Amino acid sequence: MTTTTQTTAVILAAGKGTRMGSDLAKVLHPLQGKPLVQHVIGHCHHAAIDDVVCVVGHQRQAVAAVVQPLGARCVVQDQQLGTGHAVLVSEESVRGDTVVVLCGDAPLIDGALLRRLLEQHQQRKASATAVAAHMPDPSGYGRMITDAQGNLQHIVEQRDATPEQAAITLINSGIFAFRRDRLFALLHELRPENAQGEYYLTDIPKMLAAAGETVAMIVADDPTCVLGINTPQQLREAEAILAARG
Repeated sequence: MTTTTQTTAVILAAGKGTRMGSDLAKVLHPLQGKPLVQHVIGHCHHAAIDDVVCVVGHQRQAVAAVVQPLGARCVVQDQQLGTGHAVLVSEESVRGDTVVVLCGDAPLIDGALLRRLLEQHQQRKASATAVAAHMPDPSGYGRMITDAQGNLQHIVEQRDATPEQAAITLINSGIFAFRRDRLFALLHELRPENAQGEYYLTDIPKMLAAAGETVAMIVADDPTCVLGINTPQQLREAEAILAARG
């Protein structure tokens, strides 16, 4: 793929992952013998994203020991105040004009989908481009709210969703591409006006759309590519998915 701007991947890897029932940081749990976050970094490299920043927090030294030999740089999120705050702490370390945000606990993404994301983002000259997927059971995921033309208007977290919004099966994967300048300008304006009192990265597309800027979206052909891992059961399911892929 030919790119016209440098791209930095920001991988969110600071969480503890209490539902895993383990003292090990969630992104360090092994999947096919490799830590979850190592899979994510590998997919970034396959998509020709060579500049990778990992936001670390819980067990930061252990996570850094895994990611730094893979070429990733680390920034520390001392307090877990939400995804928007996590990305904001990376501001001084981001070198690219385009920022791709990924979750360190979503290892099933592939390089082809990331390349498609970047291609759509550049072709649309978008301020933000989100990756969505249709999930038969959307429980636990943010819902994508679109207009009549299918353009992304905003993302509603499940805990903040109305019953009508909660019935939507088009979910937010947590994977985005952003224009660096617009991303960080708006992150500084974020306010934690939600049920959790957190700074949501998912508020940024709504702010961009309200300003009349292009917010693009792609829908993953295979929804398993965007599955996050929060429990031992989901980790076992991911093992089965990778085994089936061969």
